[in-house]
Amino acid sequence: MVFPAQSREFSMGKQIKLKRRGKGGMLYMVRHVPVDYRGVEPRKEIWVPLSTDSESHAQQKAAQVWEKTIAGWEAKKAGDTADAEKAFEAAQNLAKARGYRWLTAREVAKLPREELLQRVEAVSVRKGEPDKLEAAALLGGAKEPPITVTRALALYWELAAENTRGMSEDQIRRWKNPRIKAIGNFVAVVGDKVLADLTRDNMLDFRDWWSKRLATESLTPNSANKDIGYVESTLRLVEEKKRLGLALPFGKLTFKEDDDKTRPPFSDKWIKEKLLASGALDGLNKEARAVLHAMVNTGARPSEIVGLLPHHIRLDHNVPHIEIKAEGKKTKNKQSKRVIPLVGISLEAFRQFPEGFPTYRFKDKISDTVNKFLRENGLLETEDHSLYSVRHSFEDRMLRAKIDERIRRDLMGHGLGGRQRYGDGASLNEAAELLTAITF
Repeated sequence: MVFPAQSREFSMGKQIKLKRRGKGGMLYMVRHVPVDYRGVEPRKEIWVPLSTDSESHAQQKAAQVWEKTIAGWEAKKAGDTADAEKAFEAAQNLAKARGYRWLTAREVAKLPREELLQRVEAVSVRKGEPDKLEAAALLGGAKEPPITVTRALALYWELAAENTRGMSEDQIRRWKNPRIKAIGNFVAVVGDKVLADLTRDNMLDFRDWWSKRLATESLTPNSANKDIGYVESTLRLVEEKKRLGLALPFGKLTFKEDDDKTRPPFSDKWIKEKLLASGALDGLNKEARAVLHAMVNTGARPSEIVGLLPHHIRLDHNVPHIEIKAEGKKTKNKQSKRVIPLVGISLEAFRQFPEGFPTYRFKDKISDTVNKFLRENGLLETEDHSLYSVRHSFEDRMLRAKIDERIRRDLMGHGLGGRQRYGDGASLNEAAELLTAITF
């Protein structure tokens, strides 16, 4: 490109200059190409149009344009490789750096004529030859590598992103970890195979591996079934969303599970004489102790209690209560959104911590902390009891008090067994009166 001799120059430091093409013409950013990028950019100096004749506007845009230029060169360097997966990722990044959405060659061919020509014209031409890396990025020439099991997991996070809507950072971590572990186990057994090459024997080998673990380790069939389920659901979603047209050979792989081992409730006597006995919980930190007390007369899940934000705790209301809702985190299900009146020791717990429990908020550690303390101090009624048993005790007390099923389900955050939910249910006043009769 040739610029007239009368081009005017504006200095922006030692490295970046602005030059105008002709009197009153558009401004260009002019900069020497760093040595590190000479392998992908043969010019020693580049002129980049800034699409403005305003000096102040050009100065504002220049830094951002330079960053995108650098990003483009970085992507081209990364794409200059024999690694198909890295080359494909680099092509996607280069398209983004140039301001285009990555499309396959087939999708590019279907673009309106004007958009297609824009992409073609954006590909640099050197000595009559188009830049291969730019063409691969902007015109969809880069070939997507086969999807292996581990690449499927990487794709899964984006394809299943809607599942994390409303989750806290810690909830997302806990959502990801079981899949990472399951896929890691699967790859360790059968290898990081391309999805199209997976066989029924691979699946049975994975099941056999789990069968041996169940026979030699203290693991339940539920552990194996969860692992198998995470692998299957991950690979099936990727296969479906990427339209691979594969018949993944899963079939029947799960193990027969033992009878469900639900956490038994603490007896009223145990709660009164052990958990709430004077000094029984003194060795537990104050927040964790208050969380246990908060559960006694609310039946709320530990994660719901610690996830409460200050404005969810309404002690100034004529009926003090907590509001459990999806804010900063995701509730377990639609029915979990609810209000629960505060009475007895649970009310006192929130009066001690009116702002909630920041030490444990959105963190997966309250149950471990309390259960460890209860176990080490002989405060578990049986080996099968846990902090969650406090919630079950609350439900049992409501049942024995003959509190209406609809009210019990509303307070516990349970569904109505498939029935439609009509009306508002019991008022806060009514619910508080019912709970006062069974409170600790």
